[in-house]
Amino acid sequence: MLINCVAYQKGKKLADIPVAAISDYLEQPECFVWVALRDATVDELAEMQQEFNLHPLAVEDAHHGHQRPKIEEYDDSIFAVMHLIEAGGEQEEPSFGELAIFVGHNYILSVRTGSQQNFLGVRSRCEQEPHLLTLGAGFVFYALMDAVVDRYFPVIDRLESELELIEEKIFAKGTTRSNIERLYELKRQVMRLKHAVAPLMEASGKLYSGRVPVVCAKTRHYFRDVADHLSRVNTSIDAIRDTIGTAIQVNLSMVAIEESEVNKRLAAWAGIFAVATAFAGIWGMNFKAMPELDWPYGYPMALALIATTCGILYRRFKRAGWL
Repeated sequence: MLINCVAYQKGKKLADIPVAAISDYLEQPECFVWVALRDATVDELAEMQQEFNLHPLAVEDAHHGHQRPKIEEYDDSIFAVMHLIEAGGEQEEPSFGELAIFVGHNYILSVRTGSQQNFLGVRSRCEQEPHLLTLGAGFVFYALMDAVVDRYFPVIDRLESELELIEEKIFAKGTTRSNIERLYELKRQVMRLKHAVAPLMEASGKLYSGRVPVVCAKTRHYFRDVADHLSRVNTSIDAIRDTIGTAIQVNLSMVAIEESEVNKRLAAWAGIFAVATAFAGIWGMNFKAMPELDWPYGYPMALALIATTCGILYRRFKRAGWL
């Protein structure tokens, strides 16, 4: 569906225009058109392709979605794909979507797919800074990209907070299994965030260093700032991944320690009962020449000897921490 279709000239908003009038405004000097679509249909993309003369391969990628984050050049235009990530509530997974952006010298088209996030705040911000909006579609491209990247930080904060809560429960008894399950879930979420950030960080270099596309020539310094934010997010992701790996190893170590404690208890009790079994086995052979069989106090003395020996072993195991 169409969200907005607005024409700007010399940094100021001219009017909300119908799609059919786009080509007329594109012919005006120092004028560009900013269109926003959400979950665009094939017909809507085809109409935009005709109005802006978009490359068919870029249109195909925008229609099919599920693209790797990237920034590609098609002659004098740019096609970018970014992943939209929104932090969920406590114990909720982040939601994921996509934003495809077509940028030319006198137009910018954004196609949002599978996300409830809107960019009305970005449009308002740009309109409040007409001196920057005079830079044209390149500045709007920066503003959209900056908004997408800034929304990664709350996701990082939520992951870090949840990881801290899990770390506080690592040494609590009976939480090992739930901790490991949640840590692996966090690891999966961090990997999805990594897949959204790392390719975009690599691709963004072409917007501010080396041969910069003509569309972004006047805003290259702004894109350097976006790249710096991406670098910070990527560093945080790597730190979280390392912490998750360490936490998983600690949990597995706790499992091994608990198993060792159980094994020691079992071994101690097995040793105590082995002594009693040995005595009972000796006096249970019933040889005729065994003097204890005819002794009136043989039975109580045998029980007393077994109990005393087992008691001594129990005390020694208790002192050693096995019981």
